[in-house]
Amino acid sequence: MATSITTTYAGEFAGKYISAALLSADTIEGGGITVKPNVKFKEVMKTLSTNALVKDAACDFADQSTVTLAERVLQPEEFQVNLELCKKDFHNDWEAVQMGYSAFDSLPPSFADFLIGHIAAKVAQKTEENIWQGATANAGEFDGFTALLAADATVIDVVGTTVTAANVIDELGKVVDAIPTSVYGKEDLYIYVSQSIARAYVRALGGFGASGLGANGVNNAGTTWFNGGDLAFDGVKLFVCSGMPDDNMVAAQKSNLFFGTGLLSDHNEVKLIDMADLDGSQNVRIVMRFTSAVQHGIGADIVYYS
Repeated sequence: MATSITTTYAGEFAGKYISAALLSADTIEGGGITVKPNVKFKEVMKTLSTNALVKDAACDFADQSTVTLAERVLQPEEFQVNLELCKKDFHNDWEAVQMGYSAFDSLPPSFADFLIGHIAAKVAQKTEENIWQGATANAGEFDGFTALLAADATVIDVVGTTVTAANVIDELGKVVDAIPTSVYGKEDLYIYVSQSIARAYVRALGGFGASGLGANGVNNAGTTWFNGGDLAFDGVKLFVCSGMPDDNMVAAQKSNLFFGTGLLSDHNEVKLIDMADLDGSQNVRIVMRFTSAVQHGIGADIVYYS
């Protein structure tokens, strides 16, 4: 970052900050969702379904099958971050010398770097929460998957309960049992689970009878068996989502869940603006603007446990 911020801070390097903010959301960074960049307004995703195609042979052509076309719309919403700092508040700070000795000084560059990094982390956290439990009626949020899947009558619903180490195996089993035959076994199939369910599953596999399975758990290692890494259940990979509400699970293919944004287009930028040359004040403004939304494709291929 430049040592002076008296001009607009934008362009390619600024784009890296907003990329870090949006693409560092756990679900996106871990590759658990299909990212569709450069969606300026909206993208219409066509879905196609047919009934039984194979019929008994006959001499004449007979159109005995139906093709149904439908669509899902991925329409990112616009969001922003607006902050304002007064440079005078830093005059007594240990970094004051970095501001220069003139009365027309600038924000300490190392602090400016830290501040942008902090904001990026906060935006990433909020984006992760929005992906799973956002509600467009709330400021700064878009409809997440829990809202979208609950509203889709074609999604396979599984009634859930409070998941603990004692029942997590049974509850995960309900989700696997509900996965359509045409989807089970697909390479990009995941069971997306909340952190509460992931913790219960890890503890259950640690053993010790009443609190889990087996006398000493996986590899007889007890509760020390898990040191991070991938989890799976009945051959289906688990994806832990920090933004998903407790006691929620979604079984779906990665290729059936989408995150849309204009992030990679040329219209995104981050700005640090020193207002001294504009209004004579000692204020510095930070402005971020971005777009985000999620959408699923074929609801009948998704299991939603809640």
